[in-house]
Amino acid sequence: MEEEQVRREADPEPRGFDRDRHVLFMEMMYQLLPSPYEDQEINRLTLAYFTVSGLDILRALHRVDKEVVINWVLSLQARPKNEDTLEKGQFYGFHGSRSSQYQSNNNGAAIHNGSHLASTYCALAILKTVGYDLSLIDSELLLKSMKCLQQPNGCFMPIHTGGERDLRFVFCAAAICSILKNWNGMDREKAKDYIVSCQSYDGGFGLLPGSESHGGATYCAVASLKLMGFMEEDALVEDTSCHIIDVPLLLDWCLQRQAQDGGFQGRPNKPSDTCYAFWIGGVLRILRADKFINERALRGYLLTCQSKYGGFSKFPGLFPDLYHSYYGLCAFSLLNEPSLQSVHFELGLTDAAAVGLLTLP
Repeated sequence: MEEEQVRREADPEPRGFDRDRHVLFMEMMYQLLPSPYEDQEINRLTLAYFTVSGLDILRALHRVDKEVVINWVLSLQARPKNEDTLEKGQFYGFHGSRSSQYQSNNNGAAIHNGSHLASTYCALAILKTVGYDLSLIDSELLLKSMKCLQQPNGCFMPIHTGGERDLRFVFCAAAICSILKNWNGMDREKAKDYIVSCQSYDGGFGLLPGSESHGGATYCAVASLKLMGFMEEDALVEDTSCHIIDVPLLLDWCLQRQAQDGGFQGRPNKPSDTCYAFWIGGVLRILRADKFINERALRGYLLTCQSKYGGFSKFPGLFPDLYHSYYGLCAFSLLNEPSLQSVHFELGLTDAAAVGLLTLP
C-alpha cells in the first residue's frame, strides 16, 4: 500500500508540539501549493481557509497579506446579471475557484454561476479571519438565494443545479447565517427537524436519516443545533430533560470513539485519524464534556502524526496535508496548547476571529 511506503517519514521519536515548523508549513502552503493539490483546484477556497485560519490559530496571521487575500476572495463571489435570475433558484454565494467560476456545460455553453455552500462558508470564514467588514457584502441577496437551496425536509443542497443533500450543507448554511448575523437564509425549524431525524440508535448522527453514525456528520449536527440556538449554554450534560436529541447516548457514542492509541476514530472499528480529534473533540467541547477526554493520550497520538516537515498527517508516518494539519492544530488548541489561539468550535475559527478581533502579530 502507498500509505505503508511512506510511513518511514515518521519521526522515530516524536518531539513536543513544534509551532515554528507548523508556521513554516502553513506559510509555504499560503505561498505555493505543491503539485499533488492540482486535482483539488476546484476547492482552492477551502484550501485557503485551512491555510489562513491555520496561521491565525498559530498566532501568525501577520504572515498573510490581508488586502490581497480579501481581494482574491471577493473576486470569487457570484453576482446576478439581472434581477429576474434570482427567481430561477440561482444561489449567489462564492465559487470554490476560478475553474468553477468559468465552467461550461456539455454543449460548451458558459455556466456563469456555480457558487457552492461549502465554498461560501470558507469565503466568509476567511474574510472574517482577516478582519473584513462583512456589512459590505450584499448579505440579503446571498441569504435570499441560499434559502432556495433548502429542501422541503429541511436539508440543503450545495449548489442550485443539484448535488448531495446531507448534514454537511445544513452546517454550512447555519454557519453562513451565524457569521452574517442574519437568519433569513434558512428555516431553522425545518433544519432542526432534519437534524433530529439523523440521530441514530447508537447516539451518533449519520449524514442522512437512517445512515451510519459518523464523526463528521455528528459534528455538523451538534454544531448546527448550537449555532441555531437549539442547544443553550445551561447544563448541556447535567440537565438533559429538555433536549431535542438524546444527549447522554450521544455523549456515550463520542467517548467510545477515543481509541486505545489515544486518538479518535470516526466510526467503530476504524483506525484513529487526526481530523477526528476535531470532529469528535469539537462535539465534546460544544457539549461541555471535553473534560472526559484522555488529554495525555490524545496529545501522544497527535504527536505521532506531527511531521518533521511541519503539519500533520492523517495517520502516523504519512506525509502531512493541509486538511489534517488544520484540524491537528484545532485539536492542540482543544488541548490548550499555550502557543495557540483558542478555537470557536461551532464555527471552526479562532475565538478572536469569531468575535471580530484581528490577531496581533
